[in-house]
Amino acid sequence: MKTLFDETRIGPMLLRNRLVRSATWEAMADEAGRLTPRLLEVYRQLAEGGVGLIITSATTITKDTIRLHGMLCIPDDSCIPAYRELTQMVHNTGCPIIMQLDDGRTGEMLTPATPTLEEMRSITREFGDAASRAKQAGFDGVQIHAAHGFFLSQFLNAKKNARTDQYGGEVAGRERFLLEICDEIRARTGSDFPILVKINCSDFEEDDGVWDACQSACINLAEKGISAIEISGGLDGSPFPPDSIPYDESVFRDFAAEIADRVSVPVILVGLNRTPSVMSTLLNTTGIEYFSLSRPLLRQPDLPNFWRASPAEPAKCISCDSCINQPDGNVCPFRKEMVGQA
Repeated sequence: MKTLFDETRIGPMLLRNRLVRSATWEAMADEAGRLTPRLLEVYRQLAEGGVGLIITSATTITKDTIRLHGMLCIPDDSCIPAYRELTQMVHNTGCPIIMQLDDGRTGEMLTPATPTLEEMRSITREFGDAASRAKQAGFDGVQIHAAHGFFLSQFLNAKKNARTDQYGGEVAGRERFLLEICDEIRARTGSDFPILVKINCSDFEEDDGVWDACQSACINLAEKGISAIEISGGLDGSPFPPDSIPYDESVFRDFAAEIADRVSVPVILVGLNRTPSVMSTLLNTTGIEYFSLSRPLLRQPDLPNFWRASPAEPAKCISCDSCINQPDGNVCPFRKEMVGQA
């Protein structure tokens, strides 16, 4: 019988358990997207709290793609030493850390329809540049953010992707950009550097075509040697979980289980993972191998250690979203004193 606290590997990474810190916007970077002492403290608490793998908050690949206050950025080589300080600190606790790479295009480049083919090629190169910097900084891998309706995610949506060239139309066109970015990162970082993807199973809009594109992309990414796939869903700002979901916890389980049946790489499930017994049942009855946590770790960064000692207890997070857009960063109001606030 598999357990949440099995020691496993994703590629060359050794994970002390199956609990993953999913990318979570902290709103604590400085105005240029650089790490701050408060943000380093957040990651120190997560690493010491026992999580098996940390995925950073979405980190933009160029300075002009920062779309959120306090968002991280990795635009040039000058930021490598600071990120190296982060990775060394996390590694000293025995935890691997992945950088999530994101393209936060805004304004004229908000939708898939607007970039020219040359701009598309430039964006692909920028992802490769950012991944190369992440590797130099000591990150154990990168994750491509193709979920939640942001720029890359929109290419998978048949209603949002209005392109009439090779990057639009049928599924093969809508997934092409994501596959090419994966190829570029692989070419720039080598065959042994883990590449993960976070992808929407559905945007939960009528006839969005995302599930078809998700399945095809996951199969093709797995064939390209991607290291793991994190299944999410829905759009930023939309009701969560979507009305069509029949579960209160681990809400995208059916989608993730189906993907796990169709690919040979580990599948990570994110979305209201709250109770160890629910996750343990899914672990032993489906092909899902890992479980991501976001808001619960804002309230309890030591939740993995707590669950190891008290596996019958659910997370204390009640999904109230009071942690979002706090004036001093995205911090659970029930534990501000633990990250240096008054």
